[in-house]
Amino acid sequence: MATLSTGPVEIHYEDHGGSGRPVVLIHGWPLSGASWRHQVPALTDAGFRVVTYDRRGFGQSAKPGESSSYDYDTLTGDLDALMRELDLTDASLVGFSMGGGEVARYIQNVGEERLHSVVYAAAIPPCLKKDDAHPDGALDDATVEGMQAPLAQDPAGFLDGFLTNFFSADGELKVTEEERQEALTLAHQADNHAAVQCIRSWVEDFTAGLRATSVPTLVIHGDSDAIVPLEVSGQRTAEQVPGAELHVVEQGPHGITVSHKEEFTRVLLDFLRR
Repeated sequence: MATLSTGPVEIHYEDHGGSGRPVVLIHGWPLSGASWRHQVPALTDAGFRVVTYDRRGFGQSAKPGESSSYDYDTLTGDLDALMRELDLTDASLVGFSMGGGEVARYIQNVGEERLHSVVYAAAIPPCLKKDDAHPDGALDDATVEGMQAPLAQDPAGFLDGFLTNFFSADGELKVTEEERQEALTLAHQADNHAAVQCIRSWVEDFTAGLRATSVPTLVIHGDSDAIVPLEVSGQRTAEQVPGAELHVVEQGPHGITVSHKEEFTRVLLDFLRR
């Protein structure tokens, strides 16, 4: 494990080794790079060089609080700094949930020169915002504020309910209680201000990044995702990226990296090996 400096903010990352092509795993909200623990061993065993990191304000990265922005240009700048620090080339970016935003924005802001392929896993692109300009979205301003306020007032209560929904399909919890508690432990490492502000970032528009994508792209999404609906995100992302593959996980909640870890890892490895 190590840290890199992006201006005043220290970003915690782990280079898990492996001599093959780099694979950068970008975690979802409100977790950390440790949430990829089910995938890292399988990927390193397959020979890939696996890198995980904690988004600023989360996990073991610095908690700059109100002195930092948490918009996607800032967050993607951290990813770019990591790619340059480790000089990663011919790399695959795998973005889960909120992490898919960094993938799309990286392509938009930085380009594909360092990339081999990308994966959107239960990810938020192309645009979750719901307003007159985005009638097919899922989150209007009132919904965003309706999530931010209770998180700010009662973090523990909000996160407990959120992570139940995160791992549930049609009202049924699809992970063990131990696995849900593991996710809660990671969530409680987050700075609450960062967590609150990131909810607003979810509704940024990532369409430009999708349209600029030419590298091979895989979309993996659960058909019962109650956090980021398949019809709003995964399906539309697959439609907007030319040649993208879409794998739908049956009875898959939002947290498919845990609930359907065997299927998820198998599909991911099959794509990365090509």
